[in-house]
Order: sequence, then C-alpha cells, then structure tokens
Amino acid sequence: MDATDDRTRTELEAAAFRRLVAHLRENTQVQNIDLMNLAGFCRNCLSRWYREAAGERGMELSDPEAREIIYGMPYGEWKRKYAKEATPEQKAAFEETLAKQGH
Repeated sequence: MDATDDRTRTELEAAAFRRLVAHLRENTQVQNIDLMNLAGFCRNCLSRWYREAAGERGMELSDPEAREIIYGMPYGEWKRKYAKEATPEQKAAFEETLAKQGH
C-alpha cells in the first residue's frame, strides 16, 4: 500500500472496529468470560487497548471512560443489566485460558 492507501486502510480498520463494538453492544447475552475462553479477549480488553492507544497519542483516558466507550454505558450499569455469574465450568476454562496466555 502506498501513502494514500494508508488513510483508506485506517478508515477501513476504524469502520471494522466500530462494527465490532456495535456487535458486542447488541449481543449482551455474550458474556465476557465466554469471549475470553473462546477468543482470548473480551470487552474489557478492547477498552484497555483503546485507553492504551489514546495514551500513546498523548491523550489521557481513564479505565471507566474507556469502558463506557466500548460498553455504550457505564461499566457498572452494564454489569447490573447483563452480567451473569460464571459457572464453575466457565471459571475453570478461564483459568486454562489465562495459563495458556502466561498470566
């Protein structure tokens, strides 16, 4: 890609990211632990990556602010409305996922 294509690539990546965030907002039945167990990331990871990207550009963004951008509402509100208690099986799978990732 040449220099003009870099802008197009960035715009396409941004559009795909916005669509992913919208998809996650619309599919609240998908729990973060399920995302972590299946894909190795969750909404909280996305919000952390967003916050880190802002920091790399000299922008200060708190965890709550970044989470609200991803969740579309304050994190505590999302948890009250949509989060479910993880099952023992989900928790065990999560521990395996963390171990595989070196955490």
